[in-house]
Amino acid sequence: MVRLTRAQQQERTRAAVLTAAKAEFTERGYTAAKVDSIAERAELTRGAVYSNFPGKRALYLAVLIDMFERAAPEHGAAGRIAAGRISASAAPARTSSADALGAFARIWLERLPLSEHSPATGRVHPGSLTEVLDDEPIRAAFGQVTRMEALLLALALESLESRAGTDTPPARQVRRAQLVLRLLDGPGTSTDPALGFGDPFDIALACAHLGGLALADTWNPPYLPYVPPARACRDPWDPPRELPDLLSRSLVGFTGDGLITVLGTHRLEAAEEAVRSARAGDLITVAVTTSDPAEIGRLVRLRIGEFARCLWRAFAPDSRPRLRLVLDDRGLLASAVGVPNADDTTEYAVRVRHDTIVTRAQGPGAAHAAATLDLTTADVSHTTPNGAAP
Repeated sequence: MVRLTRAQQQERTRAAVLTAAKAEFTERGYTAAKVDSIAERAELTRGAVYSNFPGKRALYLAVLIDMFERAAPEHGAAGRIAAGRISASAAPARTSSADALGAFARIWLERLPLSEHSPATGRVHPGSLTEVLDDEPIRAAFGQVTRMEALLLALALESLESRAGTDTPPARQVRRAQLVLRLLDGPGTSTDPALGFGDPFDIALACAHLGGLALADTWNPPYLPYVPPARACRDPWDPPRELPDLLSRSLVGFTGDGLITVLGTHRLEAAEEAVRSARAGDLITVAVTTSDPAEIGRLVRLRIGEFARCLWRAFAPDSRPRLRLVLDDRGLLASAVGVPNADDTTEYAVRVRHDTIVTRAQGPGAAHAAATLDLTTADVSHTTPNGAAP
């Protein structure tokens, strides 16, 4: 008889729990599902379930991530609308914001179950997280994730506009993106059942019309003039080798010049500071950190992964956001940057040049401060490995 290693046995147990949990959630739904029933289905003890997952919500999110990662990329995360009545081809060239938003909406709505589907179909699918958002910390994180999604969609729209051949810089598109996502997220995440009604064709058409709506949208936060300047330094840069990029779903390294900002899940809206303040040609990395990787970390991974898949199908490669987004749930990149005690409220940024950290900033406005410091006039300080002044 072949003896399994401890790691192999743990992986087998985890797989059995996920299989049993999927069956339980499919049959009973999230609210009615019981951890004891999941343990019984898996022929394990309740303790064995909790040794792999700290609670029912973490287990449900793990089931959704498993479904998402097993799905073929060309078919989205879960399901299609009624035998392809709403469909979109993979990443063709879009000629206008209206065209791109209409395609994005159709792809996004494919994730949601229709009313004519059986009740079990809608019980386990990544498109609806209403029952999971049942306390303030995870609701706050979810709100920040949607802000990040709006920024990503806006950057794709801005890139599309910049390819139109005009000499003027593209207008900010965040307000438009927020309106689109508000419209699309209504059927999937609202706690008001009335917002779940609406023909998906009408919703997609409305999103396309938003592409032609004139909106005054600028980025000029009033607090930026009061942000303390970053600190110039010359600290060695010893990053982790590779981490998965949530947008490209590929492993990325952190050598080379660029701006790195570490943001807690309650501060993701500050990612726009990095994008708007960075210099032309900068490689921008946003590292998301959290004190609750089992639940909030999984929520970020699920939502951003699904969002990126939809975005990639709607926008051609030359219109996609040029930044990297990594979930630093083990704190590897945060530790390398020198962030002390990274958590959900962290806001820290560094600029890397020639394998050296040359600027550091912490607190509100950190990315803007690190990106805009004039190194030709700044006093250079040296820091200890954890980023603090000696």
